[in-house]
Amino acid sequence: MKIMKTLKFLCGAMALLLSAAVATSCEDTKSYAELLDEENDAVEKFLETKTVINTIPADTVFEVGENAPYYKLDEDGYVYMQVLNPGDGGMAKYNDVIFFRYSRMNILTWAEGGDQIPTGNDDNVSLAYSFNFLNTTLNSTLQYGTGIQEPLKYLQLNCHVNLIVKSKAGNTNDLTSVTPYLYNVRYFPSNI
Repeated sequence: MKIMKTLKFLCGAMALLLSAAVATSCEDTKSYAELLDEENDAVEKFLETKTVINTIPADTVFEVGENAPYYKLDEDGYVYMQVLNPGDGGMAKYNDVIFFRYSRMNILTWAEGGDQIPTGNDDNVSLAYSFNFLNTTLNSTLQYGTGIQEPLKYLQLNCHVNLIVKSKAGNTNDLTSVTPYLYNVRYFPSNI
C-alpha cells in the first residue's frame, strides 16, 4: 500500500513537472506571426537610412553605385535590390546555367547590434554555386530560394548587386528560421 502511494505521488509530481516544463517552453516560443513581425522590423530598420523605390523603372535603367537606391522587386516586398554594376553579358534566358559568387549577412543579427561575419563563397574560388535560371522544377535551383534569381529578370549577366532577401524568398533554412539576409552577389554565365 505504501509503495502504491509513493508511486502515485511520484507520478503526480512527474506530471506536474512535465506540465510546468511544457508551459515554460511554450512561453519562450514565438509564433510564426511574431517571427515575421521581427523580420519585417529588422528589414525596415536596415532600409530606414536608405532610399527605397517601390517600382521598377519602366525602361529598366536602374541607378547604379554604392549610394543607389534599393528597388523593391516583387509586389510583396520580399526582395530589394541595389545595383552596383548592371552587367554587360547579355540577358539570362530560361534554364541558362548561372554561376554566382556571394556573401551574406543576417539582418536580424545586424538589427540587434550583433557582430557580423559574412558567409558565402565570395572569397573561396573552389566553391562554385549555380542555378538554372527560372527553372523551379530543379532542386538544385530551388535550394537557393527564388529571391537570388530576381535581379537577372532586369539586369545582364556579369552584374553585381546588393540584395535583401526575406525568408519567404530565401532558401529552406531561411524560411524555417524566418531569417532575412543582405546578399552581395555577382552573376556569371556558364562557359560550357
